[in-house]
Amino acid sequence: MRCSAAERSWAAGRAKPHAIFGSPPAAARGLTVPNRGGIDLGGTKIQAAIVDERHRVLGQARRPTPTSGGPPDVKDAMAAALAEAAAAAGVETASLAGIGVGSPGEVDARTGAVAQARNLPGWEDPYPLAAELSAATGAPVALGNDVQVATDAEFTLGAGKPYRSLLGVFWGTGVGGGIVLDGKPWLGRGAAGEIGHMVVKRKGARCPCGRRGCMEAYAGRAAMEAKARREVAKGAKTKLFEIMEKRGRTRLTSGIWARAIAHEDDLALKLIDRAIAALGAGVASACNLLDPEAVVIGGGLGVRFGQPYVERIEAAMGPHLFASEHPPAVHLASLGDLGGAIGAALLVRKSARARSGDGAQAAG
Repeated sequence: MRCSAAERSWAAGRAKPHAIFGSPPAAARGLTVPNRGGIDLGGTKIQAAIVDERHRVLGQARRPTPTSGGPPDVKDAMAAALAEAAAAAGVETASLAGIGVGSPGEVDARTGAVAQARNLPGWEDPYPLAAELSAATGAPVALGNDVQVATDAEFTLGAGKPYRSLLGVFWGTGVGGGIVLDGKPWLGRGAAGEIGHMVVKRKGARCPCGRRGCMEAYAGRAAMEAKARREVAKGAKTKLFEIMEKRGRTRLTSGIWARAIAHEDDLALKLIDRAIAALGAGVASACNLLDPEAVVIGGGLGVRFGQPYVERIEAAMGPHLFASEHPPAVHLASLGDLGGAIGAALLVRKSARARSGDGAQAAG
């Protein structure tokens, strides 16, 4: 997870705004249009939502993330998902106060560009996502890191509300982390929260990032699928790919893993057990360093498997916790699949407040 200097300054409390691209927000044009859009851009799906000033979801839509093409194709799918959510809410995208986007990869909130989004097709070089999406939707766009905005949503509105320190763990295509310390997001120098790349086994399995032994190499959905394909090539039997074909999918989605487990598929159970062991070791190690009050488990796999698997992860953490006499509380993300989109919508409000603060300081 990499963030720009603008985001790092905001995390340090110095009132630097996220840049917002496109026409000014409706409020700045003298209009009263409190509705905001939020888009959670994931490796498997694009989740869009329209929320009001009380963060209530007025409309939502989900589309699969393109598996071919490049950033413009992903941008088009994002715009289509947002238009569908807006239609469900009975509004036009151009009428929104703004659109927030939670994106993977290297997110530069100052320039509105995203680079190195390796779980997305052909997305290596910087692409001006904010400006291009604004042109496609007619509304201003603010960017943030996908996992951090989801963590911020749980901290502000969800399972993390009772706490001042929080570790968000989002178990999906990869394994992402978000950190809140003393009530503020902690972004470090821009790469804080990369919990998926904590090493859980020296010289271990090859991770999609190219390194060895990362937690994501064992627990990320993409790495789990790659492992399943290798095992099948060696002669292992599984229903995973049969279910995938019947569902008309090209990837092993969270739902396919859940169905295979419901069928007590041996390979699926083996790989999920392996993932939970890695999550337990990695998350506990992060807690040993940060000592947060709580851990929130979300993401596509985390939400799909639900509370029973949160409890399994918590149990797997136990042997690795140094302060085992007072472990952190471990919760399932209460905002569910919509947490990332709701958190993205919060970026619009934060951007507006930051700009207002800068304006007040300049006036003073």
